[in-house]
Amino acid sequence: MKDLTALFKVLSDETRIRIINLLSKKSLCVCELVEILELSQPKISKHIAKLREIDIVDTKRDEQFIYYSIKTNNHLYLQLLTTIFTSITDNEVLNDDLKKLDAKNTFKCSGGLL
Repeated sequence: MKDLTALFKVLSDETRIRIINLLSKKSLCVCELVEILELSQPKISKHIAKLREIDIVDTKRDEQFIYYSIKTNNHLYLQLLTTIFTSITDNEVLNDDLKKLDAKNTFKCSGGLL
């Protein structure tokens, strides 16, 4: 029950919902999230820390960057998130974030292709 409560607490913040939405599509580093969400690096990092606390994201280091993605081995979280995000396909903010992700060929931090 604690896992479920922790998930819903994390989902009570718009920025974290936006981050989860993006990470469900692609692994991203903090600087990429900063560019897409147009928020400060400390703010994004704080929200990523909350996601890491409940063990909802995987991390992968690539040189100096850490890339985050949604964990696929927690079936409770994955099933709930899939249901939630497939049910809210008409949300303007989330759709705009995904359009920005799709439109970006390079990010300031990587200098390369996605």
